[in-house]
Amino acid sequence: MPPLLDPNDLYAADRPNALSPVVKDFPSRVYVPNTESDSVSVIDPKTYKVIETIPVGEQPQHVVPSWDLKTLWVNNDRGHTLTPIDPATGKAGKPVDVHDPYNLYFTPDGKYAVVMASMDRELVFRDAHTMKRMKTEHVDCLGVNHADFSPDGRYFIVSCEFSGELLKVDTARMKVIAKQKLPFDGAMPQDVKISSDGKTWYVADMMADGLWVLDGDKFTEPSLMPTGKGAHGLYVSRDSKSMYISNRGEGSISVLDLPSRKLVKKWELPEGGSPDMGGVSADGKVL
Repeated sequence: MPPLLDPNDLYAADRPNALSPVVKDFPSRVYVPNTESDSVSVIDPKTYKVIETIPVGEQPQHVVPSWDLKTLWVNNDRGHTLTPIDPATGKAGKPVDVHDPYNLYFTPDGKYAVVMASMDRELVFRDAHTMKRMKTEHVDCLGVNHADFSPDGRYFIVSCEFSGELLKVDTARMKVIAKQKLPFDGAMPQDVKISSDGKTWYVADMMADGLWVLDGDKFTEPSLMPTGKGAHGLYVSRDSKSMYISNRGEGSISVLDLPSRKLVKKWELPEGGSPDMGGVSADGKVL
């Protein structure tokens, strides 16, 4: 795993416009999967206009950059394919057969892709470039969904949205080593994000309307921090000081101050709406 720039700040490499040499000449674009239209909209963030719509496979869920940053993978969940997009040209390539790719992550050493095969009840470790299946870890929870890695990369924590559970997975062994049921009837965990100091984990929960605050190393029972109805997506600011929480059920964004672990603001979206996943711009000024 690449060494941390700052052991006290996991996001120290994410400063405004601190782009990797790999991507510095790529055009700035926002890629949005349209789950019910089987397409990806491409937005120019300077004009906020859709400049292209790319047809992809059935039910695209997420668009995920590869570990080497040279490919964007569109997760066509029900089409059982990944569509590669070249971020240098914005052109889609030939789809790759991958079963049930609801979501996609990469191990910190760049060796494996980890496919969240939600309906198959599997974590599938694949070659990060060819997507050849290397190991399948069957799970007994429902709806493996989102994940994040520990500071040393030795384990990652996965949310199971349909059974209200969390998994702890040994990265090197590619094996589930612990599981727990969240202490809320009907819990529906979504995005998972580790804090900038690497000591605290946050898990958004759509039904509990807030964040589970977890000690990842101990993996003991977490506490609940209410944020808003339908808490879903989690994003860290470019200065590592704030985390933005999209509250899908009420059309708002909560702002968590990471050093103090306190909620400091709530932004109401002008039209309400249902904010799901998002992202922070390269300059850190736009969510």
